[in-house]
Amino acid sequence: MEPVGAIESVHERSWATVMRVPVAGGVTWFKACAQVQAFEPRLTAELYGRWPDRVTEVLAVNESRRWLLLGDAGIAVRELGNPPEAWLKALPSYAELQKGDTVYAMDHVGHGVPDLRIVALSAGYERLLASELPLAKGDVDRLREYAPRFAELCSALAQLGIQESIQHDDLHMANLYSDGRKLRVVDWGDSSIAHPFFSLLETFRFLEEFNHLAPNDPWFRRLRDAYLEPWGSGLEETFEIAMRVGWFVHAIAWTRQRNALPPKARADFDRAFAIILRRAIAQMLS
Repeated sequence: MEPVGAIESVHERSWATVMRVPVAGGVTWFKACAQVQAFEPRLTAELYGRWPDRVTEVLAVNESRRWLLLGDAGIAVRELGNPPEAWLKALPSYAELQKGDTVYAMDHVGHGVPDLRIVALSAGYERLLASELPLAKGDVDRLREYAPRFAELCSALAQLGIQESIQHDDLHMANLYSDGRKLRVVDWGDSSIAHPFFSLLETFRFLEEFNHLAPNDPWFRRLRDAYLEPWGSGLEETFEIAMRVGWFVHAIAWTRQRNALPPKARADFDRAFAIILRRAIAQMLS
């Protein structure tokens, strides 16, 4: 496979660079991952090998160089207006992927996918509290005081029996693509091994912030039910606890990305990080 035109850099961030590579018959996408996402090429290739109808197509991978060459997945559902109907179709198949991939969870951890299983969350919460956070001191104090309650919620979630698996952690409108026939999840560089239900945090957040759906909009229950269907019945309580715990786990994951940034890049990062932290703090009141 050879380029047939100019290679264009379309995405340059501290954690990855993406280039558009025109080839005969279409385009491909080259991705070079930074060390913080060194696990992504192998993970993406493994998932594509098992779930080729719902993960971005992997044409080539070089694990040692942290390179990926990917097929064209179409357009992001953001360009379609982030319709809830797209998520209604995508979420059950994504849940099937998670459920089917539980047997590979520890293999993923062994190959560098961040470990955010419940047994690791106590230490993760300590890392969060020890981090430089874009919050007022009072909010940091509230996070510190919440630690025992966070531990209780983690224990309750663990007892509800859902096996941990791959968790995309950035499952929103810019990472779900449509080619008119299939919906594919792209960009697995924020993934972890964690409670699978955490994945819907970002999906729902963008439906609120971009689509302006109210928190009590019926679409949220409908999407929750569609996602839960492959897991079995009677999981509404488990889902609610997972969504509460998940915002703190999401913040823990963001500290890892932040620590890998050069200092000059942290101000922009912190504007988004503060939104995540405020979402976590809001869970203390629910």
